[in-house]
Amino acid sequence: MNKIRPVNLDLRTIKQPLPAISSILHRVTGVILFVGIAFMLFAFDLSLESQQGFDAVVDMFENSFFAKLITWGLVSCLLYHLFAGVKHLIMDCGYCEELESGTLAAKVTLGAGVAAVILSGVWVW
Repeated sequence: MNKIRPVNLDLRTIKQPLPAISSILHRVTGVILFVGIAFMLFAFDLSLESQQGFDAVVDMFENSFFAKLITWGLVSCLLYHLFAGVKHLIMDCGYCEELESGTLAAKVTLGAGVAAVILSGVWVW
């Protein structure tokens, strides 16, 4: 057994590289999208029940701060997940696997994600 091993396993003190943060955010947004499907399926089911249900969903999305916040969060997660997924597909093809190009790809992904969050906020609100 190797006696020389890392002893600092406090995750708050370990500095993650930018590609790792981008990858972790990709996984987190995937989980959020999976959970958010319940909200969207509820609204979809209610809108298909009757004209009154459809009107209730339209009213909910127009007047409810909470519904707009959830919608903004889900659209933002979907867009970031899309950008990070494309980055991962490019990396699977053998590009941007080195440290410098991987860091640049992570910066582009995070920048596109921030822009998408802002633009989706303008669209939803």
